Amino acid sequence: MSIHETLGEHAEAPLVMVDGPSISPLEQGKVISTATVGPWRLVAGKLVRQKVAMVAGAIILFLYLVGLFAEFLAPALPATAKPQYTYAPPQRLSLFVTKPDGSTEFNLHVKGYKVEIDKVALRRTFVVDENKVVPVGFFVKGPAYNLWGLIPMDRHLIAPINLNDPMYLLGTDRLGRDVFSRLVYGTRVSMSIGLVGVAISLVLGVVFGSISGFYGGWIDTLIQRAIEVVSSMPTIPLWLGLAATIPLTWSPEKVYFVITIIVSLLGWTSLAREVRGRFLALRHEDFVTAAKLDGSSAARLIFRHILPSLTSHILAVVTLAVPTMIVAETSLSFLGIGLKPPVVSWGVLLQDAQNIRTVATAPWLLIWPSLAVVVAVLSFNFFGDGLRDAADPYDNR
Repeated sequence: MSIHETLGEHAEAPLVMVDGPSISPLEQGKVISTATVGPWRLVAGKLVRQKVAMVAGAIILFLYLVGLFAEFLAPALPATAKPQYTYAPPQRLSLFVTKPDGSTEFNLHVKGYKVEIDKVALRRTFVVDENKVVPVGFFVKGPAYNLWGLIPMDRHLIAPINLNDPMYLLGTDRLGRDVFSRLVYGTRVSMSIGLVGVAISLVLGVVFGSISGFYGGWIDTLIQRAIEVVSSMPTIPLWLGLAATIPLTWSPEKVYFVITIIVSLLGWTSLAREVRGRFLALRHEDFVTAAKLDGSSAARLIFRHILPSLTSHILAVVTLAVPTMIVAETSLSFLGIGLKPPVVSWGVLLQDAQNIRTVATAPWLLIWPSLAVVVAVLSFNFFGDGLRDAADPYDNR
C-alpha cells in the first residue's frame, strides 16, 4: 500500500510549517491534541504505566471496600463469643466433598472440630476433624445488623448454612470470637483513622505552609520556629502522654475522635515545609505577578492560582502520610493506650494477643492483624511513590 493510499484524503494536502520541519495537517492535528492534554490526564497516563503502583492502588481500594461493607462481609458480629470454641484453629474453605462411594461433588464447606486433651498442659485443644463437614453458603441469613448504621439487614456474604455450626476461617480468640469477622471490622477503623488523620494534617500543613511561603518575613520565621518546636518533640512519648489523659468513661466515638487528633498532631509539619518551599519558588512567577496586577487578593492568589499547581504533589505526599497514621494508631492501641474494646481495630486485635498462650498455641491471632498492617502500609507506600513519580514534571518516563 502506498503512502497516498494510507493517508487518504490528507495525502494531497500541502505541508505546513510548525516551528521546524514540514508536517502534514494530519500530523499537525496530533501535535495540537497532544499539546492540549490537561495535567491530570498526563499524571494519570504516567501512573497507569507503573504496574506496581496500580496493583498497590487496587489493594488499597479493596481494603476500603472491605471496610465500607464490613457488616455484610463478616460472617458474624465482632462481639459474638462462643466460649466452647476458644482458640479454635483456622479452617480451610473447600469446594468439593468426597462421597462414601469415592466420587466427588461440589459442596462449599469447611471441616468441623473435634476436642483433644493435652495431657502435658492439662487442657483441651481443638483440631480440625476431617470427617465432619460444615456446609457453607453465600448470602446466608444470619445475625441482624444495620449497614452503615442505617439499613437493617441480616444477610451475610458467606456464612455456615446452619448458624450453630462453627465456621472460623482465621480461627478464634480467647473468648471464642471469630477472628475473620473482627479483622474485617477492624479494617474499617484502622483504614478510616488514617484518612481522617491525614485530612487534619493536610489542612494544617497546607494553611500554615501557604501562609509561611507566601508572606515570608517575620510570619515565615514565626511559623518555621513553631514547626521546629513540634518536630523536635519525641513522637512516642508525646503520643503516650496525650493518649493517657483520655478519661476511661468516654464513649468509643469520643476516644476514636481524640486518637485521630493525636496521631495527626505531628503529621503536618513535613507537608507544611514542602508547601512553603513550593510557594517560595512560585510566588514571583509571571502568572502570580499578573494576578496581582489584575487586583487579586492574597487569598485568591493562594487558593486559586498557586495551590492548584501543587495539587498533584500534595496528593502524592498525603498518600505517603496515610501509612504513618495507620502505624501510629496500631502502635497506640497495641500499647493499650489507644482505642479500646468494644472498638475493633488492627491495633486492638494485636493488643488482645499479648499473652504466652497466643504465641505458643494460637499464632494466628498475631499473624493476621500484623499481615493486614504490613499489606496496607506497603500498598500505600508503593502507590504514593508511583503517584509522586507521575506528578513530577521533570520525570519523562
